[in-house]
Amino acid sequence: MMSLNNSSLFLSFVIPVKDEAQTLAGLFQGIKDALKETDKHLRFEVIFIDDGSIDDSWLEMSRLAEQNPDTIKAIRLRRNFGKAFALSTGFNECQGDIVFTMDADLQDDPAEIPKFLDKIDEGFDVVSGWKSNRQDPLSKTLPSKAFNKITSILTGISLHDFNCGFKAYKKEVLHGIKIYGELHRYIPVLAHELGFVSTEVSVKHNKREFGVSKYGWERYARGLVDLLTVLATTRYLKKPGHLFGGLGVLMGFVGSVILGYLSILWFTTDTPIGTRPLFFVGILMVILSIQMVSLGVLAELITRHNDSGPTDSAIVDKRGIV
Repeated sequence: MMSLNNSSLFLSFVIPVKDEAQTLAGLFQGIKDALKETDKHLRFEVIFIDDGSIDDSWLEMSRLAEQNPDTIKAIRLRRNFGKAFALSTGFNECQGDIVFTMDADLQDDPAEIPKFLDKIDEGFDVVSGWKSNRQDPLSKTLPSKAFNKITSILTGISLHDFNCGFKAYKKEVLHGIKIYGELHRYIPVLAHELGFVSTEVSVKHNKREFGVSKYGWERYARGLVDLLTVLATTRYLKKPGHLFGGLGVLMGFVGSVILGYLSILWFTTDTPIGTRPLFFVGILMVILSIQMVSLGVLAELITRHNDSGPTDSAIVDKRGIV
């Protein structure tokens, strides 16, 4: 088990930045102050990733990096690629044994960092923040609660706040995970599939004092699409036939019920069914059923052919192997 009493333990803070020049200095100072409160003399680095900012964010993070060359790294992306890409870029550069992700707007309170460290010290691999008293308008909090509830039910992971960017990971968690699109919020789900253990801590959420929110309603639509991607690549990655075949069997059952009902109607009442829309729906469902089952069989054949066996990310320990 990773112990925080180890003076050689190194922390990385990966922080995507989009037009947050006014908060960067305060965020860095907050991280330093929070780590001083732990009395563990932990070494750390802060990696700022400028994700296409159009304000003075790059100038500010460059200034901070020059003043703190042993602690701060500043990375500038060519344009706005999105939060997942920015985080992935930071993960590739970080050296820490424990990796934190935070938003740069100071709504995530750095003073909560010791809570995450305590959970890591207890043996958890992923610690997710939970903004239990979120300081945002109802137009953001209500859709977020609905989204989190749906995600929790479909994934089987009991987290209250998948959208919270304040998280901590053991470094091995991130080695076997690739994120893109909006998958950054689903890292606990992807980690769970690899056998890592997640938990959450309630964190303070501050009101935004500078800048404006970069996210709107469209992120929930993208998030739901990526949720389907996560479900397909975790639960059904090694058994795609169950996904496509299951959908095919369901469609075939519905189509058969419809056609059976129409057949009984035709035999018992002499009512013509060839022009009824329901007749064509039944035929369509049966055809789709055959196609989905066939697609599932092909997917299984491809998976079996390309299956390379267990990956290193699934192995937790080795003994007696030279």
